[in-house]
Amino acid sequence: MEKNDTHFMKLAVKEARKGLGRTSPNPAVGAVIVKEGRVVASGFHKQAGMPHAEVEAFRKVGNRAPGATLYVTLEPCNHHGKTPPCTELILKSGVKRVVVGMRDPNPLVTGGGCDYLEKKGLEVVTGILEDECIRLNEAFTKFITTGRPFVIAKSAITLDGWTATSAHHSQWITNEKSRHFVHRLRDRVDAVLMGIGTVLADDPAMTARLGAKKGKDPTRIVVDTNFRTPAGAKVMKHDSTAPTIIATSVEGNRSRPDRGKHPKGVETLVCPKQGDKLDLNWLMDKLGEMSITSILVEGGSMILGAMIRAQLIDKFYVFIAPKILGGGDGIPMAAGAGPKTMDDSLGLKDTSVRRFGDDVLICGYPKYQ
Repeated sequence: MEKNDTHFMKLAVKEARKGLGRTSPNPAVGAVIVKEGRVVASGFHKQAGMPHAEVEAFRKVGNRAPGATLYVTLEPCNHHGKTPPCTELILKSGVKRVVVGMRDPNPLVTGGGCDYLEKKGLEVVTGILEDECIRLNEAFTKFITTGRPFVIAKSAITLDGWTATSAHHSQWITNEKSRHFVHRLRDRVDAVLMGIGTVLADDPAMTARLGAKKGKDPTRIVVDTNFRTPAGAKVMKHDSTAPTIIATSVEGNRSRPDRGKHPKGVETLVCPKQGDKLDLNWLMDKLGEMSITSILVEGGSMILGAMIRAQLIDKFYVFIAPKILGGGDGIPMAAGAGPKTMDDSLGLKDTSVRRFGDDVLICGYPKYQ
């Protein structure tokens, strides 16, 4: 490893981040070409079906590639998909050294690109800023290895632990800076998921509103066992290019008088039940089959509690606002039966803390036993 490898890989990661939220079901990848200590070209994967990051970078490099070093956040592909293998382009370019952030997590192809380039005489270095590259594509890794989406839980609570008042009023617990961050999260995931209780109480639009910058609306998924979503709900009015999915039971679907009369862009997904609720494990498998690689769970407490107990949450974003309801009748972050002892509580690992004005955001990954 050369002393500048970390520096240039950071630039490749920065390139990759430009594609976050736009490349699904592909990973976000960045590439930087360096010659004689200077960046001569860079690129990132912009969208599934479009050129890979390496291709974007080589298009800009001209005749300066021979003898250069290629930095790429993910192992170059060595197989034909919608685009030709990047390894062949790398060999033709005259690049002599390839530095890779992480190997491809796809168990069917991992190592193939790096091994192929080494066999052809190129120097290949792997694992530079590996942890950062893995975090960058944690949703892709979960999806490609399990067939299920990466599930993020987002919640906002008061200092005394409530996410809404006893009257289900929750707007607004957090400040504007925190809410803007949530809209950025929506812009980067494939779908947002909410329970019917949230739809009935708050009537959210669940779109990505980023001010002057145009956001990408995620698919909106409503878990609605008995199909109580009002025809006039914002998720049903659908003034968005993203679809809405009503996940419901056969019984609930049949009981609705206006069944099948949904606006354009709204579809029904009939799910099996587990007890008196939808089978959430089945739903995650089905959404994965639909190439939904990442989901943001935004409420409410019943659906979040069920998702936690089913061990379906992969990452938590919990905002804590400096507000106190001062009572014992609010709505908790997660509802339903919980553990009897603290020893059985769900811990978080790899936690980080950020400030958004007076709000505090705790991010972490669950330690399921």
